[in-house]
Amino acid sequence: MTILLLAGSPSAPSRSTRVLHHIGERLALLGHRYTKLDVRDLPGDAVLRADFGNAQIQTALAQVAAASAVVISTPVYKAAYSGALKAFLDLLPQFGLQDKLVLPLATGGGQSHMLALDYALRPVLSSLGPKHVLQSIYATEAQVVWTEEGGLVLAPEIVTRINEGVDQLSAGLIALQQLNQKSFTEIPFSQIRCSV
Repeated sequence: MTILLLAGSPSAPSRSTRVLHHIGERLALLGHRYTKLDVRDLPGDAVLRADFGNAQIQTALAQVAAASAVVISTPVYKAAYSGALKAFLDLLPQFGLQDKLVLPLATGGGQSHMLALDYALRPVLSSLGPKHVLQSIYATEAQVVWTEEGGLVLAPEIVTRINEGVDQLSAGLIALQQLNQKSFTEIPFSQIRCSV
């Protein structure tokens, strides 16, 4: 089972993408495999024109389809998730997240933007038919600090939220894997007996 790390930030470097990669590293420590997809690396004109014939768009959509879980990160601008992420999500088929676990995360300037995840992004994700959208992780700029010398430094409360999200995602993937491994023996209809 693979996990897709979907970065929705239009800029690099990005706090939300750094947190996303940190989550990927935590998942790897638990034995999970992941792939990365940065929406900003896709050709903008192909994304905006919904050019499904574009090879990079086809590859990106195939990455989403192949994943068992998707961790989606975005910065919050003006109380909404990024337009780049919205444009990419619009390319997914109606049930493009069907049977997948989804962990949304965002970074923003302050706590006032926290509800953008639940009121803007979660409804869009839910409409794509995921098995479960896990509790969102939101961090302010003050809670996510990057320096060349020290790397990524997260506030303790964000570390706690990330650990909880990673544990939930990991447990969900293990449960899905066990469910997929169970096999049922078909019983021919002629062998079914009913007593009345």
